[in-house]
Amino acid sequence: MYDALDMAYDRTVESLIAFETEIAALFNAGQIRAPVHLSDGNEAQLLEIFREVQAQDWVCCSWRSHYHCLLKGVPPALLRAEIMAGRSIALCFPDYRIVSSAIAGGTVPIAVGLAMGEKRRGSNARVWCFLGDMVAESGIAHECVKYASRQMLNMCFVIENNGLSVCTPTMSAWGSTLPGMEDGALMMKSYNYHSRYPHAGVGERVQF
Repeated sequence: MYDALDMAYDRTVESLIAFETEIAALFNAGQIRAPVHLSDGNEAQLLEIFREVQAQDWVCCSWRSHYHCLLKGVPPALLRAEIMAGRSIALCFPDYRIVSSAIAGGTVPIAVGLAMGEKRRGSNARVWCFLGDMVAESGIAHECVKYASRQMLNMCFVIENNGLSVCTPTMSAWGSTLPGMEDGALMMKSYNYHSRYPHAGVGERVQF
């Protein structure tokens, strides 16, 4: 379905779903021998957000980043190869200015550092930091948002709210998430979604 030609990939809801469906099938067939975290239900929201993301911008995200990579321009063939090599939870493509991490909140301070670097270079590149609703309640997220605000960094924090941290309901644990805000160059967005996939894997094959 996909080839190495980046321009052949049509960035639509249908093409995003088709890519994850293919990865799910490869995982269930035992051809991916490492954890995968699949996206679903947030295609339209991400397509809308990525209309604002420019080629010079950085994108920092979590272990669930297949869609983000595709929308940032990573060729599907290259992305698939990295996933099959076992790197689904820590996909990094510096040439496309996208980094991810399997550590909860791990890319949030990295995003702040990238934004500070761009500011010192006099660049107008924005850093987009995607984080889950539970990570948004963590100390490191609050500290980074506060620091970015004080330093007037050109950033946008995007809270991807599926209501869960693995299997723990976020509202039961915290009661709320970080509020929306816009402070100079700093912006904060959020969206809600529900996925048919479990936290990890596809739900049809046992993982250890």
